Amino acid sequence: MKTLLFMLATITTFGCYAQKETPAAVQEAFKKNFPGVTVKKWEKEDGNYEANFTKDGKSMSATFDVKGTWMETETDIAAKDLPASVRSYVKEYYKGSIIKEAAMLKTPKGDMYEAEVKGKDLLFDMSGKFLIEKKD
Repeated sequence: MKTLLFMLATITTFGCYAQKETPAAVQEAFKKNFPGVTVKKWEKEDGNYEANFTKDGKSMSATFDVKGTWMETETDIAAKDLPASVRSYVKEYYKGSIIKEAAMLKTPKGDMYEAEVKGKDLLFDMSGKFLIEKKD
C-alpha cells in the first residue's frame, strides 16, 4: 500500500512539475487555440510541447514549439474510421499487422490521416493516398 501511495504522489508531483515547466507562451497559445479546454497533461517531445486533452468527447493532443507556434493537432479515431484505401494499404504492405492507433492530423501544411503500425506512423492524405512512413 505504501508503494502505491508513493507512486501516486510521484505521478501527481511529476504532473504538476511538467505543467509548471511548460513556457507561458505555449500555455497562452493553447488557450487561444482551444478556449475553455483544460489540459490533462503536458509532455515535452523533441523540444516541443504537447498538450493532451479531451474536446467534444474526443481524445486529442496539440503540439506547439517553445515560442507557442501551433504545429499540429491530433484527434484519435478508431482504425475502422480510416478510409478504406488506408486500411487496404496496411493490409497489403504490412501483411498480418494491425493498426494499433489511428488519428486525424491538422497541420499548417494541411490535414492528413495517421495509422500506427509496427511502431511506425504511416501518414496519408485526406483521400487515403500514402505519403510517408515515420518512426514513432
